[in-house]
Amino acid sequence: MKSRLPKFNIGPGALVAAAFIGPGTVTACTVAGATFGFTLVWALAFATFAAIILQDMAARLGAGAGHGLGEALLQSLPSRITRRAVVVLLLAALALGNAAYEAGNLVGGVLGLEVLAGTGRRPLYLMVLGLCAGALLLSGQYRLIERILVGLVIAMSLAFLISAVLVRPDLLALLRGFAPRIPDGAQLTAAALIGTTIVPYNLFLHAASVRTRWYSEEKASRAVFLARQDSRVSIGIGGLVSILILSTAATALFGAGLEVRNAADMARGLEPVFGAYARYAIGIGLFAAGLTSAITAPLATGLVVQELFAKTDKNVDPTSRPLFRLSALGVLIFGMMIGLSGFNPITLILLAQAANALLLPFVAVFLIRIANNSDIMGKHANSLFDNIAGWLVVALTFALGMRGLLRVFGIL
Repeated sequence: MKSRLPKFNIGPGALVAAAFIGPGTVTACTVAGATFGFTLVWALAFATFAAIILQDMAARLGAGAGHGLGEALLQSLPSRITRRAVVVLLLAALALGNAAYEAGNLVGGVLGLEVLAGTGRRPLYLMVLGLCAGALLLSGQYRLIERILVGLVIAMSLAFLISAVLVRPDLLALLRGFAPRIPDGAQLTAAALIGTTIVPYNLFLHAASVRTRWYSEEKASRAVFLARQDSRVSIGIGGLVSILILSTAATALFGAGLEVRNAADMARGLEPVFGAYARYAIGIGLFAAGLTSAITAPLATGLVVQELFAKTDKNVDPTSRPLFRLSALGVLIFGMMIGLSGFNPITLILLAQAANALLLPFVAVFLIRIANNSDIMGKHANSLFDNIAGWLVVALTFALGMRGLLRVFGIL
């Protein structure tokens, strides 16, 4: 697949935004706003900054070096035994974790459809969503997948923007929310906001998709420029969408005494005050969030499995390969089975988030090491600023993740 290098184009960065703004993020932002008002806006701002820093390294790896993160990780390990152990851990964390997320993504998309339709037909809606995602993953056309996801991200952004405009948040209170503080009982919520924005599998997805989209050995510097530009714009928009969701919940539901567990509850709570428009906006946003994440979770798994076990020419679209399709469909089918069984996927998603909280710092450490390896990265290796910012992000995410886990076990 030949690389095209336009002046500017939204692409792989939008896939990352589509991946982290799933039902889990929508729910976490809704609960945070309804429970703590604007107090935790700073957590989303930090998470967006941290995601841009780490995803930038992944983008340079794919565009400048032509490597996926899984492939580069294995190349950097000294022994065959170590490489095999890392492959097993990666597959367990990404495949099982993404399968758990997939169930929640599909159910989240179904909730959006139920809000729009006003009726509950979960098995039918879930099958329709699953078939749509499966057809796209089987298309074997990365550019088609990318274009559809970009369109869904735009629809999702507009939907949540409209919902925020309808409720007219207090801008002064919103600005005060950028000052870092954690009120009593908000530790786990703050960690959830950060954990749903900085997702380990997105680092693998980004490097692989950038390589597929833009890598050109002859024009590596231009490819890196485009990838970094795309990453900053797309992830910045994704962070803004998350803040809009929190702001809507904080304005409409904070202090109202309503039980809010997800965005569907928020939509129902807004309808008596702001009419059907708010319900439709949030319903469309939740549906788009579920569908985009239902596509990107299997996509990331398929790309990682493909690069670990079946190296292909850098000019060949990996989404057209049989191993990619088998891996991606496996994650999708497992997620559909959980959703259709009636089993509540929340427990699995919480376990996956806990695993990600522990996995992220280690994946980020390997990413920073690779990004400093001039043999792999060449002139696109980390700068001093990249390293300072990267290690700061690792330290803070590790501290917040551990604090959240210790709180779960009653140690703190």
